Amino acid sequence: MARSVRALGARDVAFPVVPLPLPAGTTEGDLRREMGTIRVDNGSPDELAGYIEEAFGRFLHTWGLVRDERGRALELGANPYFLTWLLRRHTELDVELANYFGDDRTEMEQSVSFGSVDGAADQWTLRSAHFNMENDPFPYADASFDVVLFCEIIEHLLMNPLHALAEINRVLEPGGVLILTTPNVARLGNVLSLVEGSNVFDPYSGYGPYGRHNREYTRHELVHLLRFAGFAEEVSFTADSRPESYEQHPLMSPLAPLLRGRLDDLGQYLFVRARRVRPPAEGLPSFLYRSWPADQPLVDIFAPDQPWNRPAP
Repeated sequence: MARSVRALGARDVAFPVVPLPLPAGTTEGDLRREMGTIRVDNGSPDELAGYIEEAFGRFLHTWGLVRDERGRALELGANPYFLTWLLRRHTELDVELANYFGDDRTEMEQSVSFGSVDGAADQWTLRSAHFNMENDPFPYADASFDVVLFCEIIEHLLMNPLHALAEINRVLEPGGVLILTTPNVARLGNVLSLVEGSNVFDPYSGYGPYGRHNREYTRHELVHLLRFAGFAEEVSFTADSRPESYEQHPLMSPLAPLLRGRLDDLGQYLFVRARRVRPPAEGLPSFLYRSWPADQPLVDIFAPDQPWNRPAP
């Protein structure tokens, strides 16, 4: 993966910058303008403005991992549909949607309107399955999908991310693709915050326990968790979603030499493309679970002799 670099405050230390992928025939400016017109259920123009500013780069990096895929895809947690728009407009995937808003309905419907750079307007009626992704069985048959997108969800889960990953494994075709994105707990901003004595945990949310980030991950943790859950990673990287400069931060210069060994791991978000290669392993990862029933043994998933960590023959 080609990358450029930007300095971190020491001449011999530079942070890899992953280029932003763009659909053919588009520009970043056009995409920003078009995605900025998206409204859900006739929401106000300002309702999603901050979200698109925060997540624009993440949407495109996610699209870049799936742009050449074909077949039937499941997008989990699709609302507010920016990624849905990219998938429907700029891939050949047949996309189905799922959401969860904390009630007992099994299906939901929302209207999504948007414009284009030439002024044309359009509107979709989007139907989604509605279920709790860490508790409920997914309402799909085994091996139903070629691609599952599990983006910006795992950090919100409260109790059991292995349930969601096992269900994704089940509904994917053998060899099917999982795209997983999530905030990187080891991002550069968090490193600096901890050193200067600031807290990096997410605040409580008025939207309930699923409205906050309950557990964020490092790239090392996430890759090993996916191996344990029956996936083999093809691509994993961190990248920023929005510009963020730390070159002038007073702690950057003394810290920069200490970061040389992990410069690839400091981006704002984690991105993984992996394939379903086996059923999930038995038990639960000991780094992620404690005080769990005895019938589910805790497993050191990082041990090099574990079968999912051995090199392929």
